[in-house]
Amino acid sequence: MNSLGLSIIFKMGCLCSKESVIVNSKKYYLRDQLGEGGFSTVYLGEEAGSKRLVAIKKIICHGMDDEKTALREAEYHDVLQHKNILRCLDSSLTGHADPVLNSTSMVLLVLPYYPRGTLLHELERRAASQSYLDPIDILSMFLQICEGIKVFHEAKPEPLAHRDLKTANILLANNNNPIIMDLGSVARARVKITGSSEAQKLQDLAAERCSMPYRAPELWNVESYCVIDERTDIWSLGCLLYAMCYFKSPFDAVYERGDSVALAVISGTINFPESSPFPEDIHDLILFMLRVNPMERPYIYSVIEKVTDEIAKYEAKA
Repeated sequence: MNSLGLSIIFKMGCLCSKESVIVNSKKYYLRDQLGEGGFSTVYLGEEAGSKRLVAIKKIICHGMDDEKTALREAEYHDVLQHKNILRCLDSSLTGHADPVLNSTSMVLLVLPYYPRGTLLHELERRAASQSYLDPIDILSMFLQICEGIKVFHEAKPEPLAHRDLKTANILLANNNNPIIMDLGSVARARVKITGSSEAQKLQDLAAERCSMPYRAPELWNVESYCVIDERTDIWSLGCLLYAMCYFKSPFDAVYERGDSVALAVISGTINFPESSPFPEDIHDLILFMLRVNPMERPYIYSVIEKVTDEIAKYEAKA
């Protein structure tokens, strides 16, 4: 829940701020705060001279671990190149993080600015008037998201998992193309747990960086001897597709009531609205991804195949 993406609302704001930052000799004026999370703040930036608008992600590091995590995020942007994954235009590190000296360092990421904002923002707007997206539009956007996630899962030398996929972490380009953002939660996809201390460590990390309504069952109660893999993202994709249809994750209502999201997720009970504009095939696709046992959950290739088949059915009817 501390992930930056949850609270981001991209908007144009007051252009009166005089604060500026330097990233590799380029000067940017910070014009407005776009969003804030537990680990970072994002600003609307304007490049001096060209006046190009960008998003500036500022990460304050209090120790070497923080610094490594922030720099790793910049590296992931370089490794994960795809039209549906947010690019990093530039980055820099200044200062020295030392908790003994009470000093911090700062990592700055210069990112493209998408004025339309996030899928969360779009779905909230649509929810107010119950304006559902067309099934073919949902499937087309979802397929692009899956193609982006495939790049994570095929990363070399080892697969990566996003670990915090949700509507707030999907930006919308002007052509409605989805852009996966916030790589601060990205981690090695395949983790072998051998003992209770390792299990607790991963569980605590998931609680810190993976949003509850989209968090896979195996991350809620990590077993002492198990293997976690990239299919944590497949569960999140199932929740994401549900939200694209019905505006919220299937577990958002549980979270908002203050009930146990963990129990709801581990039970695996998925309820669809009685009066639904979507066919059974889309419900089946959602349930295909929301299998509680991760060993029964599909890999991204099978998901892409099924989504592609569904799109072909709609196109055949047109």
